[in-house]
Amino acid sequence: MTGQRGRLLAGALLAAVLLALFFRGVDWTALGQALRGARPGPLAGVVLVTVAVYTLRAWRWGDLLLPLGRVRFGDLFSATMVGFASGLLVPRAGELLRPWLVSRRYPVPISAGFATIILERLVDMVTVLVLFGVYLFVLPAPAAQAEGQVLFEFRGFRPTAMDFIKAGGALALVAVAVVLALLAALHENPARAIAWLEARLARAPRWLSGPLGRILHSFSDGLAVLRAPLPHLARIALQSLVIWLLIAVGFHLNHRAFGIDLPFHATFLLIAFLVVGVAIPTPGMVGGFHAFYLIALHQVYGVDRATAAAAGIAAHALTNLPVLVLGLALLGREGLSLGRVAEVAGDEQKLQEV
Repeated sequence: MTGQRGRLLAGALLAAVLLALFFRGVDWTALGQALRGARPGPLAGVVLVTVAVYTLRAWRWGDLLLPLGRVRFGDLFSATMVGFASGLLVPRAGELLRPWLVSRRYPVPISAGFATIILERLVDMVTVLVLFGVYLFVLPAPAAQAEGQVLFEFRGFRPTAMDFIKAGGALALVAVAVVLALLAALHENPARAIAWLEARLARAPRWLSGPLGRILHSFSDGLAVLRAPLPHLARIALQSLVIWLLIAVGFHLNHRAFGIDLPFHATFLLIAFLVVGVAIPTPGMVGGFHAFYLIALHQVYGVDRATAAAAGIAAHALTNLPVLVLGLALLGREGLSLGRVAEVAGDEQKLQEV
């Protein structure tokens, strides 16, 4: 637990630094006026969309788990909400807690369930990058988008920040495709892949190589969905697209609440920025979410800094507080307390229960 406390402290300090950058230069009077003037109707819509997003996440996770066993939707929804709520309190806790919760009621090994969480993240990343690519290369840029200053010049080459964003998006999509191909190869021929890894660990102590081999076997079981029929895979892809379009709807409603006049597809770029921001390991995604929301709205689209900051604060609260409330409400259904959640989240040995 000492290591976990250290990570939490480091995350809290990082969040404080990012919040300081977020609020630097903000007119506090204008920020208060923007928050008070927000329209309640669209803000209520953000809450409803958030609940719908996590309901669909639970449904999709059931399809990812289906090759391992059928899990009732009620249990999926409860594990999803408790897991994501725990992740807001302890960064990355939900990644372990969700499969652990399912494994208590169904014969699904934790490491195999954990593999479906990895797949879920990869599918999300691919979907975000597809929407990002559509924004960059297919749809017209919003009139408010800044052209971007030339960063440097070399023999006639004059790249802007948007050029680097486009290149980064393309490279990230290639990287995710490579990872998916490697995971597919692991499932297609797990014996050979695991044998190769075990050979590399031959010099390691038996207490390490034995458990690791069992985890790898069980992890490959969790990738069974990669060999599912094409209609099943298409259904998961469609679910992911609907999830992220709903997330975009939520951000668009948030913009409407603050009188920010941006087209719907402007949220695709915002989402790409936020994926980077929430990857920063801070409690509750505080700081990283706010800073990257502000960068997208203020620096890319030229939205007034105080209005952009107010929209970022509201978006963070309305997309996370419903999850936290529902997750805490469902703790009792799972027979857990916050202390027990922290204990499980800090016990990496749980992954060895196969």
